[in-house]
Amino acid sequence: MTRILLLGGTTEASTLAKTLTEAGADAVFSYAGRTAKPVSQPLPTRVGGFGGVEGLSEYLKAESITHVVDATHPFAAQMSTNAVHACEATDVKLCAFERPAWQAGEGDAWVHAGTIDEAVNALPDAAARVFLAIGKQNLVQFAAKPQHHYLLRLVDEPDAPLPLPHTTVEIARGPFDVAGDTALMQRHGTTHVVAKNAGGAGAAAKLIAARTLGLPVIMIGRPDVPARPIKGSVAEVMAWLSHSAA
Repeated sequence: MTRILLLGGTTEASTLAKTLTEAGADAVFSYAGRTAKPVSQPLPTRVGGFGGVEGLSEYLKAESITHVVDATHPFAAQMSTNAVHACEATDVKLCAFERPAWQAGEGDAWVHAGTIDEAVNALPDAAARVFLAIGKQNLVQFAAKPQHHYLLRLVDEPDAPLPLPHTTVEIARGPFDVAGDTALMQRHGTTHVVAKNAGGAGAAAKLIAARTLGLPVIMIGRPDVPARPIKGSVAEVMAWLSHSAA
């Protein structure tokens, strides 16, 4: 019997959940629990961490999981790493459902940064107005440059004081469009954009808007994750599930 654990939190994961449901698959959807009101899923859903590699390994055995599909955010490196090691330890099959990274095109003014700290260092010393489009997990590093005004776009209202002295918070859930992001940056006088290279269409609007407005984008590269099979579409994941189950 095939029983699937779908590690979610992305648009791709939600699309796959719908397809698995329509196929009558025995599957569980897992959210990390970082969003107060995550998108509801058609699959049985669990919320919260597993407790590292050991906890995930115990869960896989207790729930008789045979296949794990890692469709987490490309920057959820710790979860993806834990999934690789837990699946190796329990002989559970694993694949990642991952969207391609964005590539700079004609007219883009990108500065590539390998880490969050490199992105902080790439910001100017003179006060600027920065659209910090990286979520809420890595804000504290940007406190090293408190002279900037930071525009944050978050899914939930902050539940604690922000570590940045000058901020404006917009509460919104994607996907976003180019017209809206262009207007957002114009309204706030944005001079720089900082983004994680998440890939996908739903968050690309800010990059097109920055190109249109002639703004520099500091693009943070994806973290390293141990090697695993990577699928780029729902059809590829479903084929992998069918083939590996057989």
